[in-house]
This record gives sequence, structure tokens and C-alpha cells, in this order.
Amino acid sequence: MRGQQGGAARRALRGSVLAAAILVAAAPLGAQTYSFGTVRVEGNQLIETGTILSRLGIGRGETVTAGRLNDAAQALRASGLFETVEVIPQGSTLVVRVREWPTINRIAFEGNSVIRDEQLAAVVGSIERRVYSPTQAERDTAAIAEAYAAAGRVNAVVVPAIIRRPDNRVDLVFQIAEGGITEVERISFVGNRSFSDRRLRSVLQTRQAGLLRAIIRADTFVAERIEFDRQALVDFYRSRGFADARVTDVDVNLTRERDAYLITFSVEEGQRFQFGDVQVTSAIPEANPETFRQVVRVQPGQIYSPATIDADIARIEALALRQGIPFLRVEPRITRDPRGLLLNIEYALVPGERIFVERIDIEGNATTLDRVIRSQFRTAEGDPFNPREIRESAERIRALGYFSDAEVTARQGSNPDQVVIDVNVTEQPTGSLSFGANYSTDTGVSLVAQFAEENFLGRGQRLNFNLQWGQDNQLLTFRFAEPQFLNRDLVGALDFSYRTTQRAGTLYDTDTFRFSPSLTFPVSENGRLQTFYALEFTDITNVAEGTTDPDTGEVRGRASQLIFDEAAEGGEWTNALGYTYTWDSRRTNIDTPTNFTFRLGQEFGVGEDSTFIRSTGLASAETRVFGEDITLRASLEGGYLHYIDGASRVTDRFFLGSRTFRGFRRQGIGPRDAETDDALGGNAFAVLRLETEFPLGLPQEYGISGGAFVDYGSVWDVGDLRSLEPDDVLYNDFTPRAIAGVSLFWTTPIGPLRFNFTRPLMVEEQDRPQNFDITVSTRF
Repeated sequence: MRGQQGGAARRALRGSVLAAAILVAAAPLGAQTYSFGTVRVEGNQLIETGTILSRLGIGRGETVTAGRLNDAAQALRASGLFETVEVIPQGSTLVVRVREWPTINRIAFEGNSVIRDEQLAAVVGSIERRVYSPTQAERDTAAIAEAYAAAGRVNAVVVPAIIRRPDNRVDLVFQIAEGGITEVERISFVGNRSFSDRRLRSVLQTRQAGLLRAIIRADTFVAERIEFDRQALVDFYRSRGFADARVTDVDVNLTRERDAYLITFSVEEGQRFQFGDVQVTSAIPEANPETFRQVVRVQPGQIYSPATIDADIARIEALALRQGIPFLRVEPRITRDPRGLLLNIEYALVPGERIFVERIDIEGNATTLDRVIRSQFRTAEGDPFNPREIRESAERIRALGYFSDAEVTARQGSNPDQVVIDVNVTEQPTGSLSFGANYSTDTGVSLVAQFAEENFLGRGQRLNFNLQWGQDNQLLTFRFAEPQFLNRDLVGALDFSYRTTQRAGTLYDTDTFRFSPSLTFPVSENGRLQTFYALEFTDITNVAEGTTDPDTGEVRGRASQLIFDEAAEGGEWTNALGYTYTWDSRRTNIDTPTNFTFRLGQEFGVGEDSTFIRSTGLASAETRVFGEDITLRASLEGGYLHYIDGASRVTDRFFLGSRTFRGFRRQGIGPRDAETDDALGGNAFAVLRLETEFPLGLPQEYGISGGAFVDYGSVWDVGDLRSLEPDDVLYNDFTPRAIAGVSLFWTTPIGPLRFNFTRPLMVEEQDRPQNFDITVSTRF
């Protein structure tokens, strides 16, 4: 027992002596100081010694502690300039030994095929022949991974690696494993009662993956797009009367395999409201409420929509400016009638703040001229400031299509009563050169070459050149347009076209040349008027003489005598003045289930021996029913060519193709030569088209829907028969035809395709019906 106690005492004594020795040794180390007469830097090649000494922060003769030396070394390491740093005291000399980061010899990408090297290089911040930075390399790795995520490949793996080269150089290589596309497999909705999932999906920018997922990129998940889709859903519901609609949640989940996203929008629709009582009141003495009530378009019983209120406010403010009331503001005050599901609206005219626009500053436009952007403002320097007008100007700038991004903001100017409008844009390519092919049952296959520039020389001018070359038809068109002619809301354009046909289903050839300058300007909110002059030349050549059967003496393949008579007159030049008036309810950009379109045009022409008036018109309506899943369309189109002097020719008269009257070949109906069966065309035509489009129950991502239609109409009246007798022409009077059919619509990346399957209901013996037609257009 005594021996055990003695051993414990000895062990305790040795521990105390050891601890005391450590404390004695540590005390002078922590308190040790240095003073250096010389500081020597070793290992630096590109970085100046003075730069290193300034970052070190230790001067000659300065007394420093060991802790201070350690802090100085850490400061050098933190500068990011060196791969290794050593600070070594050697008597009165301080040695600073560094190893600089190498210089990047080249930057390479390995394993990438979906995104090209030049695209990846654009997101990388590291630069060849600059110092390599591991921190920048990590940022570059994240940027490359983000680029792959935007392309739908969230599982892409990016690893940076360096390969050492002589002379302290390295190759920076990003090793990429792209992985597969993470698609949006399903978009679903919870809480929607009034509209189907199919209809709501059509509102979204995000799309489900479909059959053509290798081409379509809208089916990949982009987080920023979800917020846009959320607002688009709210706007859709509110434009249809659901004033309290909101999206309460958007649930985004990856599948267990991490190869697809599942997106669910939770919707609260609320009640559907109509407008009730509509009033205009005024707190401004010179603003008569009755006068301003006349420009209000909202009517009691109309489905509520914020867009219609905004349109009314714009009209009221525009009227106030015309009446010299510059600072009038409109407050839409809405009161609810929950029992009648009505929203009573009061447009209160109140004095606005007296704030002026000091100036408009534009940045970011390297190519586009300032005046092109300024032309989208209805406000100029010195005008009263109107926040709503500035918002609309921003939308007009974005709608130009010249910029990938456009921000318009307002800030206080040099005085409290002035603001500066800042416009910051990011330009994008506006030109295109394409080669492709067209196909239609009317004209067959045509090769197409097209050049288009929407912002020619940065002036906002449009330039378009198009060449189509088919077996029977060749077409050359050129168009130049100035959308702000004379710095006004006036589109000035020059159009040129040249078309030749070689026996395109006929027994003769034609040449047509047309040159037409025009001016187009608004005459109302939805109305546009175009006035134009046209110089045109038409000629009929190579009329088939036919061949004579030596046995029977019968002539075969001979064109109609009327065509011979018209060709004998030679080529004809005509001068014409005309107008085209169009009215389209969609011009106000209000998304409504029902839309109307109307077009009326007339051309007053004078030829060498003729005077004529050509009139054409179109009226159409479209509406969505049954939760907007089914679309109904109706249109009435017609034309009449009246010759005051002279007579029409086959190059002037109307022919109906499958785009105008489905179920018939081009020149398939209308007046015909009774002997040769040549189509002669008519001076008048009229067609009524009734159509419906509906879902087929297929997944919406396939882009396939169905339709049914009925067409009824005719083309008639050849006019002057020349050497023919009335009995020599068939169907010269109004002889109605009717066709019924079903359609298959397919929305593809190369454009919408339409397949029509038809059956004639009313048809004449010599007509040329067809049971199937397709329109295909593609570019490559």
C-alpha cells in the first residue's frame, strides 16, 4: 500500500516539473520580437517586389512579433496572387519565399456535345494568358453547371482540372459529364373548376415534354419561368372575371430518378364577376364627367377584366391632354355587390402631382439609334409625367423584338418636381438568313431562300428578301418598311414582286411584275388604313397550240380560244391607286375569348385600254366555348372586279385555291371552257367558311388537335367573252359549291401543320375536288 502511494507521488511530481518546463519555454517564444535590416523576396517572376513588400506591411528596422509575422504571411496568401507563401526570419534578414500562381496557357472543355465550346467560353471568367485563380475556376464551374441546368440538364457534373506546363504555365480543362435532359414530365393544377388543365397549360410558357423533345426546348425546367407562369395564370383568370383569383402555391419536385420535374399549381379561382354600375366623377372643375363618359367602353353586364379598365383610363387621359388638362389622373374605384356578383366602377378624375419629365436617358444600345427607342414614348422632355404611359412605353420597346431585355425606370431629377426616365436595353440579333422548302397541294414543292432584317442599320427599318423556286412557279419578293416615317406613327413601305408560272396546271405561261409604295396609319384604336400606288405588268405567253390526231383530226391539248384572244393583246401595264382598311379587335392586346376581324380593300386602276375597280372584303369572328377548350370560327370573304372600260384577263380574275375554298384544287371550280375544259377564273367570288377546333384527348404536349369545317361559295362571271359564245363557257353564273371535312392540326417546331380530309356536298361535273390537302413549311 505504501509502495503504491509512493509511486503516485512520484508521478505527480514529474507531471508538475514537465508543466513548469513547458510554461518556461513558451513564455519567451510568445514574447519574442524581431527587427530586420533586410527583407529579401524570392520566387516572384511577374509580380513586382515592391507590390509584395507593400502587401507584407513590414518595414526595415521595424520591431515585430512572431504573431505579426504570421499575420503578414496570411495577408499575402489572402491576396490570391500566390500558390504558396513562406516568411522565414534569418538573423537580421527576413526571407519572403513565394510561388506565383501559374499563367493559363489555354482553356479547354472536354465531354461536351450539347453545348458548344464557344457557348461555354462565353460564361467562363478565366482568361487565357492571365494568372490562374482557383477561386475563379470554381465560379466558372458553377456558371457552366448553371448553363447546363438552363438547358434542362440539372445532373450535369463539371470538374476543373489543371495540367502543368513548362515556364509556370497550366492548361485549365473543364471536364464535363452532361447527363440527360431533366424534362418537365407533368404540369398539373389543383383547385381549377372553370377551366381544364389543358386550357390552363396553354397559358403557361413552360411546356410538358412531348414527341419532339429533341427539338423543343420549352419543356425543360427554368426556375425564373415559374414566376412568370404564376403571374400569367393570375392574369388569365382575372381577364375572365375572376377578380380574386390567385395561385397559392407552386410545387416543383424532381422524380426519384432525378430525370424529370413534376410541377403543380394550386389555384383559388374565387367568384366570377361582371361590371355593374359604371360612373365618371370629377374633382377637377374644367373636366366635365359627361364628356369623359363618352370614351368609356366598359358596359354594365360585361365580364370584368382589368385590361378593359386600363384601356378606359388610357382613353380618358388622352382626352384630357387634348382638352388641355395635363395633370388629370384617373382613380378606378371599385365597390362590390357580392350578392349580384357585380363590381361597380367609378372613374374618379382627380388632380395629379405636377411632375415633369426632365429627360430620357438611354443606355445599352450599341446598334439601335436613340430615336428608334424614343419613338416608342408618347412622352417627351418637358411633358407631364404619367407613370401609366411610361409602363406602356416599356412594353412597346420590348415588343419591338430588338432587345433581349429592356428596363424602363424613373428617378428624381434635378428638382423635386422633375423625373428622369432611364432606359437600359440589351440588344439581340434581329437578322436571319434561312433556306428551306414549302409544300402545298396547290403549288407543290418549292425551295425557299429568305433574308430578313427587322432593325436595318439600327434604324428600326424592316428589310425582307424572299425567293421561291418550284417546278411550275418562281417568285421573287422584296419589301422595305420604315415604321416611323416622317417621325410619325406612319409606316412607309416599298414592295416589289416578280412571279412567273410555267404551265402550272394550265396550258399557258404568265409573267407578273408589281411595284407598290404604300403608307399605313391608325385611324382608331383597332383600325388601320393603308393607301398605296401600284405599277403592274402582266403578260400571257406560250399558249398551247395543241396537237392534231392524224386519224381523227381531233385537236388535243389546245388552250381555250379566250386565252388566245387575251394573249394576243400582249403584255399590259396598269397604274392603280388603292386602300385597305382593317379592323382587328386583338390590336388592343386584351386577351378575350371572342375576337373579330374586318378587312375592306379597293384598287382603282387604269391600263392602256382599260379602267377597273377591284374590291375585296373579309369579315371573321372567333370565340372559345366550353371552358375555352373548343374554338368556333366563321368567316365570309368575297371580291368583285368591275371593268368600266376594257375587259379582264385570266391574269386579273379570281381563282380559288385550297386556302380560300378547301376541298378543291387550285382552279378547281368556277367558269370553264366547255370545249377545252380550261379554268377561266371569275370577276366575282364569295366564300362562307364555318369551322371548329377541339381537343382529341391526346396528351397536350403532342400538339395535336382536331377540327371540322364546312365551306360554301363560288367564283363566277368571266366578263367579256371576246370571240366565245355564252354557251361556250360553263358555270359562268353563280353556281354554289359546298364541301365538308375534318382537320388534324399539329403544332411543330417547323410551324403549324394542317391536314384536311374533305368530302364534296355540292359539286359540278367539271370541278376538280380533292379529298386531302396538307400545308407544310420548313426551314433549315
